[in-house]
Amino acid sequence: MKEKESKKITRKIHQFDAADLVLGRMASEVAQILRGKNKVSFDPAIDGGDCVVVVNSDQVRVTGNKKDSKRYFRFSGYPGGISSPKLSEVIEKDSRKVIEEAVYGMLPKNKLRKKMMNRLFVYKNSEHKHQIDITH
Repeated sequence: MKEKESKKITRKIHQFDAADLVLGRMASEVAQILRGKNKVSFDPAIDGGDCVVVVNSDQVRVTGNKKDSKRYFRFSGYPGGISSPKLSEVIEKDSRKVIEEAVYGMLPKNKLRKKMMNRLFVYKNSEHKHQIDITH
């Protein structure tokens, strides 16, 4: 009987500057890195992705008039408990949530998604505590 070889997963830290990139395009790149699709050893059943640090989330760009027309819906479960703030309001309150939700929606809907999201670090400005390997 053959024994399974346990592969050692090496994780690097990638940095993205949100001031230079459009929200959706950046989120799709971040999702691919978190999932590990940029590696030769990609396996959809294994969480082998890298860590990602996103800085300057306050300066995130969107195209068109999405700042006024895109809405985020929440429902409390009570009658009349739906709230739908605009993208511009969410950015004012906490711009990190916008990037986290965009990346969250682009990851596969399975048990690995929470583990992948734990490796995403979003900061409002350029100060952080991570040692960066690769900058995008």
